[in-house]
Amino acid sequence: MISLVLLIPIVFCLIMFFAKNKTLNNFLINIYAILHLIGGLSYFYKPLQFFDVQYFSLNSSNIVFYLILSVVFLAVAVYNNGYSKNLKFSDKKLMHYATMLLIFVFSMTGGILSNNLGLAWIFIEGTTLASAYLIYFNKTKHSIEAAWKYVFICSIGIALAFVGIILLTVATGSLNSLNYVDLMNSAQSFNHFWLNVSFVFILFGLGTKMGLAPVHFWLPDAHSEAPSPISALLSATLLNCAFLVILNVYKVVIAANCFAYARIVLLVMGFLSLFITAVFLYHTNNYKRMLAYSSIENMGILAIGTALGGIAYYAVIIHLIGHSLIKASYFLTSGNILELFETKRIKSIRALGDVDKKTAWLWIASFLGICAFPPSMLFLSEFITVKAMLIQKHYILCILFLFLLTVILYAMAKVVIKMVFGEKSEEKFEIAKNNISKVTLSMYAPQIVLLTLAFVMGVYLPEFLDVIIRNTIVG
Repeated sequence: MISLVLLIPIVFCLIMFFAKNKTLNNFLINIYAILHLIGGLSYFYKPLQFFDVQYFSLNSSNIVFYLILSVVFLAVAVYNNGYSKNLKFSDKKLMHYATMLLIFVFSMTGGILSNNLGLAWIFIEGTTLASAYLIYFNKTKHSIEAAWKYVFICSIGIALAFVGIILLTVATGSLNSLNYVDLMNSAQSFNHFWLNVSFVFILFGLGTKMGLAPVHFWLPDAHSEAPSPISALLSATLLNCAFLVILNVYKVVIAANCFAYARIVLLVMGFLSLFITAVFLYHTNNYKRMLAYSSIENMGILAIGTALGGIAYYAVIIHLIGHSLIKASYFLTSGNILELFETKRIKSIRALGDVDKKTAWLWIASFLGICAFPPSMLFLSEFITVKAMLIQKHYILCILFLFLLTVILYAMAKVVIKMVFGEKSEEKFEIAKNNISKVTLSMYAPQIVLLTLAFVMGVYLPEFLDVIIRNTIVG
């Protein structure tokens, strides 16, 4: 099954390359998205027989990450059916878009399934090469700048991570393996000094891909300039892939019983990410950049929860799921707004509710979800995180955490309210009304499903999902 999941996109890319047909492109993307999800769900049938090979495995540690990728990719594939109809490009360029999309998902899948740190590093680098073209796809001045910044910063980050891996091999001594299981089993014998140094390099290196401050600089530009389906994948799945690798290395640090320094670094980067978001949200005039900064905030929350440990680990996985579902919906809905108003400037978007009520309600619901209003999954995860801080008597950190979240909530609420209910500009209103036919059913349905999942699971978490989350923590 793993072989099929990894080989199918390569075969489909070859078919697209020779066919150069937009309809076929969309069909193959949808087929792969369905097969990708089926592959993840079939894990629960006979996991040990089908999902454990030499360099790849689907297990309790990564199944949540894989399923998130599958669900978001399927939502993006459905949305892309309507979105691609509005792309006025040649068949050749649309073929490039479709093939790079599949290679991007292939790279993320490989990064998640890799049970070897070195191999995961290679696939993470692959995501940079594949997604750089997608960020550059529209070939505007800003998209070219964003793509170059993305490649430059992430290349430096991946180089730092490589140095970290080399230092990790120094810490392991005579162990000649980067397999996660081998690292965990031998962790007690590792050199603590070199292990701490290696973790810092890996955290800062892969932190660039995860979007943690202060190595987040590519993220606002890339997310705002990429096509909306790609922005959804970047925020809801790519950041998770980098986090999974960091989490696996952090588990090794814990197993070696030298995690005190690593916890401090995670806390600092987590709170710095929240602070950066709180500051820059007040100075952005681009609603897609606003969503990008929100991603930095939520990656910071994941880092904080990981550092806290205990019950906060449970909150981390819940937050990971909720953020991916809601942020994917948010970015896809931003694509609707861009199709309607033909601009990403916040000041130019007013009276969205009068133009397209469905898009307006999706925009509001996504805002409520990402800002942790009940019954959002993020309310549950942030509540547990605050509880963990109080249990561990981190009272000052708890106050700072709640203050920064409140500032971010206010900044986003102000923008959303103005966009949906603000006084309309007749010129922009007419443009949006003329473009309403561009937004088809397939550009509403994925968001509805994603938000429904995020809100329902905020009230009722199925027992099987609770077991999966607990196994992810242990694994």
